[in-house]
Amino acid sequence: MRTEDRKAAVSAYKERKVEGGIYAVRCAASGEVWVGGSPDLSKIQNRLWFTLRQGTNTHRSLQDAWNRHGAEAFRFEVVERLDEETIDYVRVRMMKERLVQWAEQLRAVRI
Repeated sequence: MRTEDRKAAVSAYKERKVEGGIYAVRCAASGEVWVGGSPDLSKIQNRLWFTLRQGTNTHRSLQDAWNRHGAEAFRFEVVERLDEETIDYVRVRMMKERLVQWAEQLRAVRI
C-alpha cells in the first residue's frame, strides 16, 4: 500500500461516525435474550462472537448457551441507536437508563 493511500485510509477511519446504542443477542433454541450497550455498535458483534468462539466470554449464561446450542442459534440485533450529537457524559447516563428499560421490556439478562 502506498503511503498516500495508507494516510487516506487512516484519516477516513478516524473521521467515521461512531454510533452508540443498545443491542440484543437472541438464542433461537432456548428463547433466551441478553442485552447490552456499546459506544460503538459497529464493533460489538465482532467482539462478542470472537470471545464466545474462544470460550472466554465473561457472561457465563451467554457462554453456556453458546456452548450448548452453537453459533447458528444466535442472532445479533441493534434495538436502539443513541443520538450521536449528545454530549458524552449524557450519552453514558442515557445508555444505562435505556439498557435497564430494554432488559425489562425484553425480559433479558443485562451484559
